[in-house]
Amino acid sequence: MLPSALVTGLREAIERARAWLLAHQAADGHWVGELEANTTITSESLLLCHLIDRVDRRKEAKAVRYLRRRQIADGGFNLFEGGPANLSATIKAYFAMKLAGVSPDDPALVAARQRIHEMGGPVKADVFTKILLALFGEYDWNGVPAMPVEVMLLPRPFFLFNIYEVSYWSRTVIVPLLIVMDRKPVKWLPPHLGLDEIWPEPREQTSLRFPRMPEPFSWRKLFWKNFFIAVDDGLKIWERFTTRPLRKRAVEAARAWLEERLAVPGGLGGIYPAMANSILAMRLLGYPDDHPLVMGQIKEIEALAVEDDDEIHYQPCPSPVWDTALAVNGLVESGLEPDHPALRRASEWLIERQVLVTGDWQVKRPHVQPGGWAFQYRNDFYPDLDDTAMVLMALEKVRGLGGEAAQAAKERGLGWLLGMQGEDGGWASFDADNNRLYLNNIPFADHGALTDPSTEDLTGRGLELLGTLGYGKDFEPAQRALHFLRHTQRHDGPWEGRWGVNYVYGTWSVLRGLAAIGEDLRHEYVQRAVRWIERHQNKDGGWGETCESYDDPEVAGIGESTPSQTAWALLALFAAGRASGPAVERGIEYLLRAQRPDGSWEDRFWNGTGFPRVFFLKYHLYAKYFPLWALGVYRSAQA
Repeated sequence: MLPSALVTGLREAIERARAWLLAHQAADGHWVGELEANTTITSESLLLCHLIDRVDRRKEAKAVRYLRRRQIADGGFNLFEGGPANLSATIKAYFAMKLAGVSPDDPALVAARQRIHEMGGPVKADVFTKILLALFGEYDWNGVPAMPVEVMLLPRPFFLFNIYEVSYWSRTVIVPLLIVMDRKPVKWLPPHLGLDEIWPEPREQTSLRFPRMPEPFSWRKLFWKNFFIAVDDGLKIWERFTTRPLRKRAVEAARAWLEERLAVPGGLGGIYPAMANSILAMRLLGYPDDHPLVMGQIKEIEALAVEDDDEIHYQPCPSPVWDTALAVNGLVESGLEPDHPALRRASEWLIERQVLVTGDWQVKRPHVQPGGWAFQYRNDFYPDLDDTAMVLMALEKVRGLGGEAAQAAKERGLGWLLGMQGEDGGWASFDADNNRLYLNNIPFADHGALTDPSTEDLTGRGLELLGTLGYGKDFEPAQRALHFLRHTQRHDGPWEGRWGVNYVYGTWSVLRGLAAIGEDLRHEYVQRAVRWIERHQNKDGGWGETCESYDDPEVAGIGESTPSQTAWALLALFAAGRASGPAVERGIEYLLRAQRPDGSWEDRFWNGTGFPRVFFLKYHLYAKYFPLWALGVYRSAQA
């Protein structure tokens, strides 16, 4: 029996959180919160404006104020709140601010320049930073990994590389880059705007060769890394030939590929880097700036701006389908009537967003019928498994929907999801069996996320969906998924979170899935995960984990408490049958203390993952619906 004070506090907290969320629902039924990235997207957008001669000095000044605010104490710019300086982010911010008119003698640039020197200068930056610098003549194109446009003509079964053996996000970035890197354009800057000063040694004396030793070291990685460096050397020789018989065909193939995907709303791949590269590529192909395909991408980028009176910054993409599905699930599990008008409006909006056309995913699954959901408002070529599972769970929980339309949507969605299960039993994000991990060793893939293999958090989500729809663990796809999860669990208990930070997120997803599908929660491997969660509770009762855990597994589950990560940990414990006890009570008390007067919560630190180790996100609505979700499940368990 809960103390009466806690019962009252819990009820009021849920009511206030629910009221906040309902008040922020759009008139058409959906929710969307800001999807905040680090400074790189804003820096890149400023540099893009200079490349395409669309500089808006008013917005540029506001973006500079944003960059100044985000600069950290040592002069650098980081990838996530509380993280260390990142070389590429710092170079991009420095360059953007300088082109915006900030003097190199400004204290902000002096500090940034010193930090760039300490971290090794442009030669140590990532590939995309080098390409951006090369576009302005500030890096030698010969120092950029080769990516000849002829790869567009490689057959799909080709064992080494083809564009459908890399992830959707890599594919949409690479294809327009093939055209850019084939033409190797340079927009020369006046000497006073150049970047000679950020090179620790004169650039003509600096070797641009790629490092041959992998980090961390392994003989397998050593082989693949040096193999692909040798391939790169050969491709650079190939690119020097003025006559390349297949080049024209390859350029036309890239053009046709782009035109098909630029013709639909939402921007190429629904993500900023692909949109920006497509603008450059189409201009190089001779499309005028006012061409609908070019202007469409420009307008999509402009829609990513978050602007107030003083500052402006840019999101990598919007997240309306994801936010709406999570909000619906959270509200239902908080105890809101499942036929509430707000839930019905949200569900109807979601049904309208179902993707019923084929996309790139069909290359690997030609006989699977479409039926998934995308992350953004529109991204028809690239629906994803995570959104699809979460939407289907939301639709299953809401009552009062139009019978035939809702049922047909659920059947199509489930069919697509089951058809996209990988051969390893897991689910990936956008493709099936996109798992040639050796490709992450090519010089172009220094971000380490060129492919889209099955992940623990997505597989857990798939199991939770199947359980929600009434399937049990004897269902063959569930058996295969369970096998995958048993083999991917870390030895001390948790599962990695590919799309949320990090092991707390992954373990929440998996334990929810195991419970939903009817797995015996007494299994030692389940209890090992539970013990891991309990062991990593902070003294204040909450849970937290830094983005650094992707680089250093020793800090897994360690970090300052946040409302979202606390909610994930509690939901994981609830799923495993731990609905009471000291750990749970302390976690609930933390959420009650952390709630704001308006009913919301706020995550101080980044809670989402774009690319582990190199690109992180902060979902602003996570701290609004996940704590509500956890409090609601807790109250139901005590009834």
